[in-house]
Amino acid sequence: MKKQEKVNFVINTLQQLYPEIPIPLDHKDPFTLLIAVLMSAQSTDVRVNKITPLLFAKADNPHDMIKLSIEEIRDIIKPVGLSPMKSKGIHGLSQILIDKHNGEVPQSFEALEALPAVGHKTASVVMSQAFGVPAFPVDTHIHRLMYRWNLTNGKNVVQTEKDAKRLFPESLWNDLHLQIIWYGREYSPARGWDLKKDLITRTIGRQSVLNEYNSKKKS
Repeated sequence: MKKQEKVNFVINTLQQLYPEIPIPLDHKDPFTLLIAVLMSAQSTDVRVNKITPLLFAKADNPHDMIKLSIEEIRDIIKPVGLSPMKSKGIHGLSQILIDKHNGEVPQSFEALEALPAVGHKTASVVMSQAFGVPAFPVDTHIHRLMYRWNLTNGKNVVQTEKDAKRLFPESLWNDLHLQIIWYGREYSPARGWDLKKDLITRTIGRQSVLNEYNSKKKS
């Protein structure tokens, strides 16, 4: 199967599986999405979605957030992990949003990535999900699947993002990155992987990945 045929197969399969695409992190506006994405680093969306209502009940905007101390924020978000770093980031970026952006989340990659604790992936999620700007945030699921599907060399997430943007139509980036995340969780996880359920990898997967899977099943 040629690469473009593989790309078309991925697009068609994901559109059939996920015609309506849920947003993994609960939020109501760009600010709450930004905070939720920041909290999700090295945590799960399920865990974050349990904690954000507690935080947002006290502060769902930058002005209220800076009224909380870093220690108060840390106590609330402790279950999501890395709370000392994340609480400082949340408080610091809230202050910067007030000082430099009139309390609003900026709509540019450059301005977002200048905020404390906000990297390229977080900025990409906010730009795509909050503002509808085409972006292709690469998380562990997308990085894993793009390699399994032989659509990237898997060296790093930067290369994976470049390959994804090169292969897939820009008009589909925002949908595809979410569809691939859901597919990775449901059909092609890192652990407990069942190739029988993983139609895309079974059909277009990298031969070395398939060989490794089969050898593990035999052992």
